[in-house]
Amino acid sequence: MKALRNPMSDFPSGDGARTRGDALPRLALTGITKQYPAVRANDDVTLSVAPGEIHAVLGENGAGKSTLMKIIYGAVRPDAGEIRWEGETVEIANPAAARKLGIGMVFQHFSLFETLTVGENIALALDEPFDLKTLSKRIREVSADYGLDIDPQRHVHSLTVGERQRVEIVRCLLQNPRLLIMDEPTSVLTPQAVRKLFMTLRRLAAEGCSILYISHKLDEIQELCDSATVMRGGRVTGRVQPKQETHASLAQLMVGHSLPDYTRREHKPGALLLDVKQLSVASDDPFGTSLRDVSFSVHAGEIFGIAGVSGNGQAELLAALSGEKRADRSSVRADAIAICGKPAARLSAGGRRALGFGFVPEERLGRGAVPAMSLADNALLTAHRQSMVKSGWIRAGAMRAFAKRCIDAFDVRCGGPDALAQSLSGGNLQKYIMGREILQAPKVLVVAQPTWGVDVGAAAFIRQQLLDLSARGVAILVISEELEELFDICDRIAVLAGGRLSPVRATGATNAEEIGRWMSGLFGDREGAAPAADQPAHA
Repeated sequence: MKALRNPMSDFPSGDGARTRGDALPRLALTGITKQYPAVRANDDVTLSVAPGEIHAVLGENGAGKSTLMKIIYGAVRPDAGEIRWEGETVEIANPAAARKLGIGMVFQHFSLFETLTVGENIALALDEPFDLKTLSKRIREVSADYGLDIDPQRHVHSLTVGERQRVEIVRCLLQNPRLLIMDEPTSVLTPQAVRKLFMTLRRLAAEGCSILYISHKLDEIQELCDSATVMRGGRVTGRVQPKQETHASLAQLMVGHSLPDYTRREHKPGALLLDVKQLSVASDDPFGTSLRDVSFSVHAGEIFGIAGVSGNGQAELLAALSGEKRADRSSVRADAIAICGKPAARLSAGGRRALGFGFVPEERLGRGAVPAMSLADNALLTAHRQSMVKSGWIRAGAMRAFAKRCIDAFDVRCGGPDALAQSLSGGNLQKYIMGREILQAPKVLVVAQPTWGVDVGAAAFIRQQLLDLSARGVAILVISEELEELFDICDRIAVLAGGRLSPVRATGATNAEEIGRWMSGLFGDREGAAPAADQPAHA
Protein backbone atom coordinates (compact mmCIF):
# COMPACT_ATOMS: atom_id res chain seq x y z
CA MET A 1 0.00 0.00 0.00
CA LYS A 2 1.36 3.40 -0.83
CA ALA A 3 2.05 5.74 2.04
CA LEU A 4 -0.71 8.04 3.17
CA ARG A 5 0.00 11.46 1.70
CA ASN A 6 -1.79 14.76 1.93
CA PRO A 7 -4.64 14.38 -0.57
CA MET A 8 -5.56 18.06 -0.22
CA SER A 9 -2.56 18.96 -2.36
CA ASP A 10 -4.25 17.52 -5.45
CA PHE A 11 -6.72 20.41 -5.55
CA PRO A 12 -6.52 24.18 -5.62
CA SER A 13 -6.93 26.23 -2.48
CA GLY A 14 -10.16 28.04 -1.62
CA ASP A 15 -13.19 25.79 -1.69
CA GLY A 16 -10.86 22.90 -2.56
CA ALA A 17 -13.15 21.20 -5.06
CA ARG A 18 -12.51 20.80 -8.77
CA THR A 19 -14.99 22.48 -11.10
CA ARG A 20 -15.43 21.88 -14.80
CA GLY A 21 -13.70 24.69 -16.62
CA ASP A 22 -14.52 28.04 -15.09
CA ALA A 23 -18.15 27.15 -14.39
CA LEU A 24 -19.69 28.65 -11.29
CA PRO A 25 -20.21 25.90 -8.69
CA ARG A 26 -23.79 24.70 -8.55
CA LEU A 27 -23.43 24.11 -4.82
CA ALA A 28 -20.78 25.49 -2.47
CA LEU A 29 -20.69 24.82 1.28
CA THR A 30 -18.45 26.81 3.61
CA GLY A 31 -17.88 26.19 7.33
CA ILE A 32 -20.90 23.90 7.79
CA THR A 33 -21.17 22.82 11.44
CA LYS A 34 -23.79 20.68 13.18
CA GLN A 35 -23.63 19.79 16.86
CA TYR A 36 -25.77 17.09 18.50
CA PRO A 37 -25.79 16.47 22.27
CA ALA A 38 -23.31 13.59 22.11
CA VAL A 39 -21.37 14.32 18.93
CA ARG A 40 -20.36 17.03 16.47
CA ALA A 41 -21.62 15.49 13.25
CA ASN A 42 -20.17 18.18 10.96
CA ASP A 43 -17.22 20.36 11.90
CA ASP A 44 -16.35 23.29 9.60
CA VAL A 45 -17.11 21.35 6.41
CA THR A 46 -16.33 22.92 3.03
CA LEU A 47 -17.45 21.28 -0.21
CA SER A 48 -18.18 22.36 -3.77
CA VAL A 49 -19.84 20.67 -6.76
CA ALA A 50 -19.84 21.94 -10.34
CA PRO A 51 -22.55 21.49 -12.98
CA GLY A 52 -22.16 18.08 -14.60
CA GLU A 53 -19.78 16.80 -11.91
CA ILE A 54 -20.18 13.45 -10.18
CA HIS A 55 -18.66 14.05 -6.77
CA ALA A 56 -18.22 11.31 -4.17
CA VAL A 57 -18.35 11.81 -0.41
CA LEU A 58 -16.36 9.10 1.37
CA GLY A 59 -16.01 8.19 5.00
CA GLU A 60 -16.69 5.61 7.68
CA ASN A 61 -20.14 5.13 9.16
CA GLY A 62 -20.59 8.05 11.54
CA ALA A 63 -18.16 10.30 9.63
CA GLY A 64 -20.91 12.87 9.08
CA LYS A 65 -21.73 12.20 5.43
CA SER A 66 -25.45 11.59 5.83
CA THR A 67 -25.89 14.58 8.16
CA LEU A 68 -24.20 16.80 5.57
CA MET A 69 -26.46 15.51 2.81
CA LYS A 70 -29.54 16.09 4.96
CA ILE A 71 -28.40 19.68 5.51
CA ILE A 72 -28.14 20.18 1.75
CA TYR A 73 -31.61 18.67 1.30
CA GLY A 74 -33.14 20.80 4.05
CA ALA A 75 -33.97 17.89 6.36
CA VAL A 76 -31.48 19.20 8.97
CA ARG A 77 -30.58 22.81 9.78
CA PRO A 78 -26.88 23.60 10.28
CA ASP A 79 -25.71 25.46 13.39
CA ALA A 80 -23.19 27.49 11.41
CA GLY A 81 -21.86 27.92 7.88
CA GLU A 82 -22.99 29.14 4.48
CA ILE A 83 -24.74 27.42 1.58
CA ARG A 84 -24.43 29.00 -1.86
CA TRP A 85 -26.59 27.76 -4.73
CA GLU A 86 -25.35 28.84 -8.16
CA GLY A 87 -23.54 31.75 -6.57
CA GLU A 88 -26.38 32.95 -4.35
CA THR A 89 -26.49 32.49 -0.57
CA VAL A 90 -29.54 30.43 0.39
CA GLU A 91 -31.19 28.99 3.48
CA ILE A 92 -32.77 25.63 2.75
CA ALA A 93 -35.54 25.52 5.32
CA ASN A 94 -37.01 22.13 4.41
CA PRO A 95 -37.02 19.44 1.71
CA ALA A 96 -39.77 21.24 -0.21
CA ALA A 97 -37.47 24.29 -0.48
CA ALA A 98 -34.65 22.02 -1.63
CA ARG A 99 -36.82 20.44 -4.30
CA LYS A 100 -37.89 23.90 -5.47
CA LEU A 101 -34.23 24.77 -6.00
CA GLY A 102 -33.78 21.54 -7.94
CA ILE A 103 -32.23 19.30 -5.28
CA GLY A 104 -33.34 15.68 -5.07
CA MET A 105 -32.17 13.02 -2.62
CA VAL A 106 -32.24 9.24 -2.41
CA PHE A 107 -31.93 8.33 1.28
CA GLN A 108 -30.06 5.30 2.60
CA HIS A 109 -32.84 4.65 5.13
CA PHE A 110 -36.14 4.60 3.34
CA SER A 111 -38.78 7.26 3.96
CA LEU A 112 -41.83 5.38 2.76
CA PHE A 113 -45.32 4.85 4.22
CA GLU A 114 -45.96 1.12 4.62
CA THR A 115 -49.73 1.20 4.04
CA LEU A 116 -49.64 3.31 0.87
CA THR A 117 -48.94 2.13 -2.65
CA VAL A 118 -45.75 2.90 -4.56
CA GLY A 119 -47.59 5.47 -6.65
CA GLU A 120 -49.08 7.18 -3.58
CA ASN A 121 -45.68 7.33 -1.88
CA ILE A 122 -44.11 8.93 -4.93
CA ALA A 123 -47.01 11.37 -5.21
CA LEU A 124 -46.27 12.63 -1.69
CA ALA A 125 -42.93 13.98 -2.92
CA LEU A 126 -44.54 16.01 -5.71
CA ASP A 127 -45.13 19.67 -5.00
CA GLU A 128 -47.40 20.23 -7.99
CA PRO A 129 -50.90 18.86 -8.68
CA PHE A 130 -50.94 15.37 -10.21
CA ASP A 131 -53.22 12.75 -11.67
CA LEU A 132 -52.51 9.37 -10.06
CA LYS A 133 -53.32 7.39 -13.22
CA THR A 134 -50.96 9.48 -15.33
CA LEU A 135 -48.34 9.37 -12.59
CA SER A 136 -48.55 5.57 -12.44
CA LYS A 137 -47.93 5.39 -16.17
CA ARG A 138 -44.94 7.68 -15.81
CA ILE A 139 -43.57 5.56 -12.94
CA ARG A 140 -43.75 2.45 -15.11
CA GLU A 141 -41.97 4.19 -17.98
CA VAL A 142 -39.19 5.71 -15.88
CA SER A 143 -38.60 2.61 -13.77
CA ALA A 144 -38.38 0.42 -16.88
CA ASP A 145 -36.08 2.88 -18.62
CA TYR A 146 -33.68 2.87 -15.67
CA GLY A 147 -33.82 -0.89 -15.09
CA LEU A 148 -35.60 -0.41 -11.75
CA ASP A 149 -38.90 -2.12 -12.55
CA ILE A 150 -41.56 -1.57 -9.90
CA ASP A 151 -45.35 -1.81 -9.92
CA PRO A 152 -46.93 1.52 -8.83
CA GLN A 153 -50.02 -0.36 -7.53
CA ARG A 154 -48.14 -2.45 -4.96
CA HIS A 155 -48.28 -1.53 -1.29
CA VAL A 156 -44.93 -0.69 0.27
CA HIS A 157 -45.36 -3.16 3.14
CA SER A 158 -45.21 -5.96 0.58
CA LEU A 159 -41.89 -4.83 -0.91
CA THR A 160 -38.48 -6.26 -0.15
CA VAL A 161 -35.58 -4.02 0.84
CA GLY A 162 -34.27 -4.01 -2.73
CA GLU A 163 -37.64 -3.07 -4.14
CA ARG A 164 -38.03 -0.22 -1.65
CA GLN A 165 -34.67 1.10 -2.74
CA ARG A 166 -35.94 1.17 -6.31
CA VAL A 167 -38.96 3.24 -5.23
CA GLU A 168 -36.69 5.81 -3.57
CA ILE A 169 -34.55 6.14 -6.69
CA VAL A 170 -37.48 6.38 -9.10
CA ARG A 171 -39.24 8.93 -6.87
CA CYS A 172 -36.18 11.13 -7.03
CA LEU A 173 -35.56 10.78 -10.75
CA LEU A 174 -39.15 11.79 -11.53
CA GLN A 175 -38.35 15.25 -10.12
CA ASN A 176 -35.74 16.00 -12.83
CA PRO A 177 -33.25 17.36 -10.28
CA ARG A 178 -30.36 19.74 -11.03
CA LEU A 179 -28.46 18.34 -8.06
CA LEU A 180 -29.01 14.68 -7.27
CA ILE A 181 -27.88 13.30 -3.91
CA MET A 182 -27.45 9.52 -3.87
CA ASP A 183 -26.90 7.98 -0.41
CA GLU A 184 -25.90 4.32 -0.90
CA PRO A 185 -28.16 3.93 -3.96
CA THR A 186 -26.80 0.56 -5.13
CA SER A 187 -26.58 -1.26 -1.81
CA VAL A 188 -29.32 -3.74 -2.75
CA LEU A 189 -29.32 -3.53 -6.55
CA THR A 190 -28.20 -6.26 -8.92
CA PRO A 191 -24.97 -5.78 -10.91
CA GLN A 192 -27.07 -5.36 -14.06
CA ALA A 193 -29.23 -2.68 -12.42
CA VAL A 194 -26.10 -0.91 -11.16
CA ARG A 195 -24.70 -0.77 -14.70
CA LYS A 196 -27.94 0.72 -16.01
CA LEU A 197 -28.10 3.22 -13.14
CA PHE A 198 -24.54 4.32 -13.89
CA MET A 199 -25.47 4.89 -17.52
CA THR A 200 -28.36 7.03 -16.33
CA LEU A 201 -26.19 9.03 -13.93
CA ARG A 202 -23.58 9.65 -16.62
CA ARG A 203 -26.31 10.81 -18.98
CA LEU A 204 -27.70 13.15 -16.33
CA ALA A 205 -24.20 14.53 -15.68
CA ALA A 206 -23.62 15.07 -19.40
CA GLU A 207 -26.83 17.10 -19.45
CA GLY A 208 -25.49 19.31 -16.65
CA CYS A 209 -26.98 17.65 -13.54
CA SER A 210 -24.61 17.68 -10.55
CA ILE A 211 -24.44 14.47 -8.54
CA LEU A 212 -23.31 13.94 -4.95
CA TYR A 213 -22.64 10.23 -4.54
CA ILE A 214 -22.19 8.41 -1.23
CA SER A 215 -21.12 4.79 -1.38
CA HIS A 216 -18.90 2.38 0.53
CA LYS A 217 -18.22 0.45 -2.66
CA LEU A 218 -14.84 1.76 -3.69
CA ASP A 219 -14.95 0.16 -7.14
CA GLU A 220 -18.12 2.18 -7.85
CA ILE A 221 -16.45 5.39 -6.71
CA GLN A 222 -13.45 4.78 -8.93
CA GLU A 223 -15.56 3.87 -11.95
CA LEU A 224 -18.19 6.59 -11.68
CA CYS A 225 -16.92 9.65 -9.85
CA ASP A 226 -14.84 12.59 -11.09
CA SER A 227 -13.72 13.72 -7.64
CA ALA A 228 -14.17 12.85 -3.99
CA THR A 229 -14.25 14.55 -0.60
CA VAL A 230 -13.08 12.36 2.28
CA MET A 231 -14.55 12.85 5.77
CA ARG A 232 -13.54 11.46 9.14
CA GLY A 233 -15.02 12.40 12.50
CA GLY A 234 -17.21 15.11 10.96
CA ARG A 235 -14.33 16.94 9.29
CA VAL A 236 -13.02 17.03 5.73
CA THR A 237 -9.67 15.23 5.74
CA GLY A 238 -8.92 15.08 2.04
CA ARG A 239 -9.96 15.59 -1.54
CA VAL A 240 -8.85 13.22 -4.26
CA GLN A 241 -9.51 12.10 -7.80
CA PRO A 242 -10.68 8.48 -7.33
CA LYS A 243 -9.43 7.23 -10.69
CA GLN A 244 -5.89 8.11 -9.60
CA GLU A 245 -6.22 6.11 -6.36
CA THR A 246 -6.19 2.42 -5.49
CA HIS A 247 -8.75 0.57 -3.37
CA ALA A 248 -6.15 0.35 -0.62
CA SER A 249 -5.31 4.06 -0.62
CA LEU A 250 -8.98 5.10 -0.66
CA ALA A 251 -9.74 2.74 2.24
CA GLN A 252 -6.78 4.12 4.15
CA LEU A 253 -7.96 7.68 3.61
CA MET A 254 -11.42 6.74 4.90
CA VAL A 255 -10.48 4.86 8.06
CA GLY A 256 -7.02 6.30 8.80
CA HIS A 257 -5.23 2.96 8.59
CA SER A 258 -4.80 0.01 6.26
CA LEU A 259 -7.41 -2.75 6.31
CA PRO A 260 -6.33 -6.20 7.50
CA ASP A 261 -6.64 -9.19 5.21
CA TYR A 262 -9.27 -11.76 6.12
CA THR A 263 -7.94 -14.54 8.31
CA ARG A 264 -9.27 -18.02 7.59
CA ARG A 265 -8.59 -20.74 10.09
CA GLU A 266 -8.26 -24.32 8.93
CA HIS A 267 -11.32 -26.31 9.87
CA LYS A 268 -13.36 -29.17 8.51
CA PRO A 269 -17.17 -29.03 8.41
CA GLY A 270 -18.61 -31.06 11.28
CA ALA A 271 -22.07 -32.22 12.24
CA LEU A 272 -25.16 -31.23 10.27
CA LEU A 273 -26.71 -28.34 12.24
CA LEU A 274 -29.17 -26.75 9.79
CA ASP A 275 -31.03 -29.02 7.40
CA VAL A 276 -33.74 -27.82 5.02
CA LYS A 277 -35.57 -30.49 3.03
CA GLN A 278 -37.99 -29.79 0.19
CA LEU A 279 -39.31 -26.64 1.82
CA SER A 280 -42.27 -25.22 -0.08
CA VAL A 281 -43.97 -22.15 1.37
CA ALA A 282 -46.74 -20.14 -0.27
CA SER A 283 -46.16 -16.41 0.03
CA ASP A 284 -48.81 -14.49 1.97
CA ASP A 285 -48.12 -11.50 -0.28
CA PRO A 286 -49.86 -11.65 -3.68
CA PHE A 287 -46.77 -9.95 -5.11
CA GLY A 288 -44.34 -12.17 -3.19
CA THR A 289 -42.46 -15.26 -4.31
CA SER A 290 -43.42 -18.71 -3.06
CA LEU A 291 -40.67 -21.19 -2.19
CA ARG A 292 -40.61 -24.39 -4.23
CA ASP A 293 -38.80 -27.49 -2.93
CA VAL A 294 -35.88 -25.59 -1.42
CA SER A 295 -33.28 -27.95 0.05
CA PHE A 296 -29.82 -27.29 1.48
CA SER A 297 -27.71 -28.12 4.49
CA VAL A 298 -25.18 -26.24 6.63
CA HIS A 299 -22.64 -28.03 8.76
CA ALA A 300 -20.76 -26.99 11.89
CA GLY A 301 -17.83 -24.78 10.95
CA GLU A 302 -19.22 -23.95 7.52
CA ILE A 303 -20.39 -20.69 5.94
CA PHE A 304 -23.02 -21.37 3.29
CA GLY A 305 -23.98 -18.46 1.03
CA ILE A 306 -27.20 -17.84 -0.88
CA ALA A 307 -27.02 -15.18 -3.59
CA GLY A 308 -29.88 -13.72 -5.59
CA VAL A 309 -31.75 -10.62 -6.63
CA SER A 310 -33.99 -9.22 -3.91
CA GLY A 311 -37.60 -10.32 -4.31
CA ASN A 312 -36.89 -13.88 -5.43
CA GLY A 313 -38.00 -15.58 -2.23
CA GLN A 314 -35.38 -14.34 0.22
CA ALA A 315 -37.95 -12.72 2.51
CA GLU A 316 -40.08 -15.88 2.50
CA LEU A 317 -37.06 -18.11 3.22
CA LEU A 318 -35.90 -15.89 6.09
CA ALA A 319 -39.39 -15.85 7.61
CA ALA A 320 -39.61 -19.63 7.36
CA LEU A 321 -36.17 -20.18 8.90
CA SER A 322 -36.52 -17.64 11.72
CA GLY A 323 -39.95 -18.80 12.84
CA GLU A 324 -41.73 -15.57 11.91
CA LYS A 325 -43.85 -17.76 9.63
CA ARG A 326 -44.44 -21.16 11.16
CA ALA A 327 -45.20 -24.09 8.86
CA ASP A 328 -48.79 -25.10 8.37
CA ARG A 329 -49.33 -28.67 9.59
CA SER A 330 -51.22 -29.59 6.46
CA SER A 331 -48.63 -28.35 3.99
CA VAL A 332 -45.14 -28.64 5.54
CA ARG A 333 -43.58 -31.53 7.42
CA ALA A 334 -42.24 -30.80 10.89
CA ASP A 335 -38.78 -31.92 9.77
CA ALA A 336 -38.69 -29.70 6.67
CA ILE A 337 -36.42 -27.53 8.82
CA ALA A 338 -34.15 -29.21 11.36
CA ILE A 339 -31.94 -27.28 13.80
CA CYS A 340 -29.21 -29.25 15.56
CA GLY A 341 -31.00 -32.46 14.64
CA LYS A 342 -34.39 -31.40 16.04
CA PRO A 343 -37.47 -30.85 13.84
CA ALA A 344 -38.14 -27.12 13.95
CA ALA A 345 -40.49 -26.18 11.11
CA ARG A 346 -43.44 -25.85 13.50
CA LEU A 347 -41.57 -24.26 16.39
CA SER A 348 -41.97 -20.60 17.32
CA ALA A 349 -39.09 -18.15 16.94
CA GLY A 350 -38.41 -18.55 20.67
CA GLY A 351 -38.46 -22.33 20.38
CA ARG A 352 -35.85 -22.21 17.64
CA ARG A 353 -33.64 -19.86 19.65
CA ALA A 354 -33.82 -22.32 22.55
CA LEU A 355 -32.21 -24.88 20.20
CA GLY A 356 -29.28 -22.53 19.55
CA PHE A 357 -30.58 -20.53 16.58
CA GLY A 358 -29.45 -16.93 16.00
CA PHE A 359 -30.84 -14.52 13.42
CA VAL A 360 -29.84 -11.14 11.94
CA PRO A 361 -32.57 -9.72 9.65
CA GLU A 362 -31.84 -7.53 6.66
CA GLU A 363 -33.77 -4.55 8.04
CA ARG A 364 -31.79 -3.04 10.91
CA LEU A 365 -34.29 -0.43 12.07
CA GLY A 366 -37.74 -1.84 12.78
CA ARG A 367 -36.86 -5.55 12.76
CA GLY A 368 -33.28 -5.88 13.97
CA ALA A 369 -33.79 -3.12 16.52
CA VAL A 370 -36.59 -0.87 17.77
CA PRO A 371 -35.51 2.66 16.75
CA ALA A 372 -36.84 4.54 19.80
CA MET A 373 -35.50 2.05 22.36
CA SER A 374 -32.05 2.14 23.94
CA LEU A 375 -29.35 -0.36 23.07
CA ALA A 376 -29.81 -1.93 26.50
CA ASP A 377 -33.54 -2.39 25.92
CA ASN A 378 -32.85 -3.75 22.44
CA ALA A 379 -30.54 -6.34 23.97
CA LEU A 380 -33.52 -7.77 25.84
CA LEU A 381 -35.41 -8.47 22.62
CA THR A 382 -33.40 -11.52 21.61
CA ALA A 383 -30.83 -12.01 24.41
CA HIS A 384 -33.19 -12.21 27.40
CA ARG A 385 -31.95 -15.74 28.06
CA GLN A 386 -28.57 -14.24 29.01
CA SER A 387 -29.57 -13.81 32.69
CA MET A 388 -31.62 -10.70 31.92
CA VAL A 389 -34.85 -12.10 33.34
CA LYS A 390 -35.17 -13.77 36.74
CA SER A 391 -38.42 -15.07 38.20
CA GLY A 392 -40.36 -12.98 35.71
CA TRP A 393 -38.52 -9.76 36.58
CA ILE A 394 -36.33 -7.86 34.12
CA ARG A 395 -32.81 -7.23 35.43
CA ALA A 396 -31.89 -3.77 34.13
CA GLY A 397 -28.30 -4.10 35.31
CA ALA A 398 -27.78 -7.30 33.34
CA MET A 399 -29.27 -5.67 30.24
CA ARG A 400 -26.88 -2.72 30.48
CA ALA A 401 -23.90 -4.98 31.18
CA PHE A 402 -24.67 -7.12 28.13
CA ALA A 403 -25.12 -4.03 25.94
CA LYS A 404 -21.81 -2.57 27.17
CA ARG A 405 -20.01 -5.85 26.53
CA CYS A 406 -21.40 -5.84 22.99
CA ILE A 407 -20.42 -2.19 22.45
CA ASP A 408 -16.87 -2.81 23.65
CA ALA A 409 -16.30 -6.14 21.91
CA PHE A 410 -17.63 -5.01 18.54
CA ASP A 411 -16.33 -1.43 18.51
CA VAL A 412 -19.80 0.11 18.38
CA ARG A 413 -19.37 3.88 18.34
CA CYS A 414 -22.24 5.35 20.30
CA GLY A 415 -23.13 7.18 23.50
CA GLY A 416 -23.25 3.98 25.57
CA PRO A 417 -25.94 1.44 26.52
CA ASP A 418 -28.56 4.20 26.91
CA ALA A 419 -28.08 5.49 23.34
CA LEU A 420 -31.18 5.07 21.19
CA ALA A 421 -30.86 2.61 18.32
CA GLN A 422 -31.96 5.30 15.87
CA SER A 423 -29.07 7.54 16.95
CA LEU A 424 -26.45 5.12 15.61
CA SER A 425 -25.07 5.16 12.08
CA GLY A 426 -26.05 2.19 9.93
CA GLY A 427 -22.71 0.45 10.29
CA ASN A 428 -22.54 0.84 14.04
CA LEU A 429 -26.09 -0.42 14.51
CA GLN A 430 -25.28 -3.41 12.31
CA LYS A 431 -22.22 -4.19 14.42
CA TYR A 432 -24.36 -4.01 17.56
CA ILE A 433 -27.04 -6.36 16.16
CA MET A 434 -24.38 -8.78 14.94
CA GLY A 435 -22.65 -8.63 18.31
CA ARG A 436 -25.92 -9.18 20.18
CA GLU A 437 -26.42 -12.46 18.31
CA ILE A 438 -22.78 -13.63 18.43
CA LEU A 439 -22.46 -13.03 22.19
CA GLN A 440 -25.31 -15.49 22.74
CA ALA A 441 -23.02 -18.25 21.37
CA PRO A 442 -25.46 -19.62 18.77
CA LYS A 443 -24.93 -23.01 17.18
CA VAL A 444 -26.64 -21.89 13.97
CA LEU A 445 -26.59 -18.29 12.74
CA VAL A 446 -28.63 -16.97 9.81
CA VAL A 447 -27.54 -13.54 8.58
CA ALA A 448 -29.24 -11.46 5.88
CA GLN A 449 -27.32 -8.70 4.09
CA PRO A 450 -24.62 -8.52 6.80
CA THR A 451 -22.79 -5.50 5.38
CA TRP A 452 -25.56 -3.59 3.59
CA GLY A 453 -24.70 0.13 3.68
CA VAL A 454 -21.67 -0.53 5.90
CA ASP A 455 -18.31 1.17 5.35
CA VAL A 456 -15.24 -0.80 4.28
CA GLY A 457 -13.75 -0.88 7.77
CA ALA A 458 -16.93 -2.13 9.46
CA ALA A 459 -17.59 -4.57 6.60
CA ALA A 460 -14.13 -6.11 7.02
CA PHE A 461 -14.74 -6.38 10.77
CA ILE A 462 -18.14 -8.08 10.36
CA ARG A 463 -16.85 -10.54 7.78
CA GLN A 464 -13.92 -11.45 10.01
CA GLN A 465 -16.34 -12.04 12.90
CA LEU A 466 -18.30 -14.47 10.74
CA LEU A 467 -15.10 -16.30 9.74
CA ASP A 468 -14.01 -16.52 13.38
CA LEU A 469 -17.45 -17.78 14.41
CA SER A 470 -17.39 -20.52 11.80
CA ALA A 471 -13.92 -21.55 12.98
CA ARG A 472 -15.47 -22.10 16.42
CA GLY A 473 -17.89 -24.64 14.93
CA VAL A 474 -20.96 -22.50 14.28
CA ALA A 475 -23.02 -23.27 11.17
CA ILE A 476 -23.60 -19.97 9.33
CA LEU A 477 -26.04 -19.17 6.51
CA VAL A 478 -25.42 -15.83 4.78
CA ILE A 479 -28.04 -14.45 2.39
CA SER A 480 -26.55 -11.54 0.48
CA GLU A 481 -26.70 -9.67 -2.81
CA GLU A 482 -22.99 -8.86 -2.51
CA LEU A 483 -21.29 -11.48 -4.65
CA GLU A 484 -17.83 -10.30 -3.64
CA GLU A 485 -18.77 -10.80 0.00
CA LEU A 486 -20.03 -14.33 -0.60
CA PHE A 487 -16.94 -15.34 -2.52
CA ASP A 488 -14.74 -13.83 0.21
CA ILE A 489 -16.16 -15.74 3.18
CA CYS A 490 -18.31 -18.68 2.04
CA ASP A 491 -17.33 -22.32 1.70
CA ARG A 492 -20.26 -23.15 -0.58
CA ILE A 493 -22.67 -21.01 -2.54
CA ALA A 494 -26.06 -21.31 -4.26
CA VAL A 495 -28.58 -18.93 -5.79
CA LEU A 496 -32.26 -18.35 -4.99
CA ALA A 497 -34.25 -17.30 -8.07
CA GLY A 498 -38.00 -17.45 -8.56
CA GLY A 499 -38.36 -19.30 -5.27
CA ARG A 500 -36.10 -22.13 -6.45
CA LEU A 501 -32.60 -22.96 -5.24
CA SER A 502 -29.85 -23.55 -7.77
CA PRO A 503 -27.28 -26.33 -7.61
CA VAL A 504 -24.77 -25.85 -4.81
CA ARG A 505 -21.13 -25.20 -5.67
CA ALA A 506 -17.96 -25.04 -3.63
CA THR A 507 -16.94 -21.39 -3.81
CA GLY A 508 -13.66 -22.27 -5.51
CA ALA A 509 -15.47 -24.34 -8.14
CA THR A 510 -17.62 -21.50 -9.54
CA ASN A 511 -17.26 -17.84 -10.46
CA ALA A 512 -19.23 -14.60 -10.56
CA GLU A 513 -20.23 -15.18 -14.19
CA GLU A 514 -21.92 -18.49 -13.44
CA ILE A 515 -23.57 -17.18 -10.28
CA GLY A 516 -24.74 -14.07 -12.13
CA ARG A 517 -26.34 -16.27 -14.80
CA TRP A 518 -28.06 -18.34 -12.15
CA MET A 519 -29.39 -15.14 -10.56
CA SER A 520 -31.50 -14.78 -13.72
CA GLY A 521 -32.98 -18.23 -13.06
CA LEU A 522 -30.89 -20.05 -15.66
CA PHE A 523 -30.07 -23.23 -13.82
CA GLY A 524 -31.38 -26.76 -13.30
CA ASP A 525 -33.99 -27.85 -15.83
CA ARG A 526 -33.79 -24.48 -17.57
CA GLU A 527 -30.10 -24.90 -18.37
CA GLY A 528 -29.65 -28.63 -18.18
CA ALA A 529 -27.31 -28.32 -15.21
CA ALA A 530 -27.05 -31.17 -12.76
CA PRO A 531 -26.33 -30.77 -9.06
CA ALA A 532 -22.64 -30.51 -8.32
CA ALA A 533 -20.81 -33.45 -6.82
CA ASP A 534 -20.21 -31.53 -3.61
CA GLN A 535 -23.92 -30.86 -3.20
CA PRO A 536 -25.81 -32.83 -0.54
CA ALA A 537 -27.99 -35.58 -1.98
CA HIS A 538 -31.24 -33.87 -1.02
CA ALA A 539 -30.16 -30.45 -2.35
